[in-house]
Amino acid sequence: MGFQFEHVLCNVCGVDDCHPVAVGEDFEYGTSDQEFMAVQCRRCDTVYLNPRPDSDGIRLAYPENYHAFQFDESEFGLVYRVRQRLEARRLLRWCRGLPDGAAILDIGCGDGFHVELLRKFGKPTWEVDGVDSDSRAVSGARKRGIDIHQGSIEELNLKQESYDLILMIMTIEHVCDPLAMLKAVSGLLKPGGRLVIVTDNTGSPDFRIFGNRHWGGYHFPRHLYLFNRRNLSQLCDRAGLKTVSVKSALSPVNWTYSFRNWIQDWKGPSWLKNRLSLSSPLALAIFTAIDLPLSMVGIGAILHGVFVKEKSK
Repeated sequence: MGFQFEHVLCNVCGVDDCHPVAVGEDFEYGTSDQEFMAVQCRRCDTVYLNPRPDSDGIRLAYPENYHAFQFDESEFGLVYRVRQRLEARRLLRWCRGLPDGAAILDIGCGDGFHVELLRKFGKPTWEVDGVDSDSRAVSGARKRGIDIHQGSIEELNLKQESYDLILMIMTIEHVCDPLAMLKAVSGLLKPGGRLVIVTDNTGSPDFRIFGNRHWGGYHFPRHLYLFNRRNLSQLCDRAGLKTVSVKSALSPVNWTYSFRNWIQDWKGPSWLKNRLSLSSPLALAIFTAIDLPLSMVGIGAILHGVFVKEKSK
C-alpha cells in the first residue's frame, strides 16, 4: 500500500523552519513498505511527520487489528487487568473535586476502555461520554455496551460550555490539526473546566536514545505531532487554555516498542522480538523498572498535562 503525502507546518509555531530527526517505517503493523520522516521545529522543538500521509489516506495506517479498536482481557490477560487497575486510579485522581452530575468527555476514546472505567468506578451521577472518529472504534465500544459519538470534535454538534472535564488520552499525537481540536475543546468546556492530555514525551531519555529511527513514540506513520512539556503548554495557550501542570509519568510502552523496533530492523531473533509486545507482562515489568526512576525525577516516557478554561472576570 502506498500513501499520498502532504507538506505541513509546525502546528505550534505555524512556520516552516524544521530539520530532519528520524526516518522510519511502520514497524508495528507493516501497513506500508514506505518510509516516513520526522522533523523537529527549530523554534519550539515540536516533532512532527513531514511530509505525512494526506488526510484521506491516513486511515489506512490503522489496520483492523489496531489495539485501540479492541483492548480486552481475552487477548491481553494479566496486562489488561493490571492496566485496568492503574488507569482507574489515574482517572479518579483527575476527577477529584468534580461535583455530582459532572459531565465528562473522552476524546479519541477508542473502544471505550476509559469510559467504561469511569462508569464503573466513578460517581454514578456523572455523565460520561466518548468520541472517536473511526467506525471500528465505535463497534468496539458497542461490544462493551457503550454508545459513543462518531466523528471529529470540531464537526460534532455537542453543546458548548457543557463539560466539566475533557480527557485526551494518547489522542493529540494522532490529530492532523491539534490546535483546531484544542480550540474546539475550549469551546466545549465550562468556565473553570479542565482538560487532561496524556501523550508521548520527546523530553525523555528513550527519545534521546532511539529518536533517530526506532523510538516507539513515533508509531510511524500514526503519530503526527509529538511534544515536550514546554511546547505542549505553548499549544494549549494558543487555544485559550491555561496550564495547571505538565508532568512526566511512568510508561513502559515506548521502551518496549523501541527495543522491538530496533531488534526487528537489525534482523534480530524472532523469539526475542515476539516477547517484546504489549501483551507480555515480563517485557512491561522490565521496562517499568527502567522508566520508574526516570518518572520520579521528571523525565518519564509520557506526559500528563492538566489545563483549565479560565472563568470570565
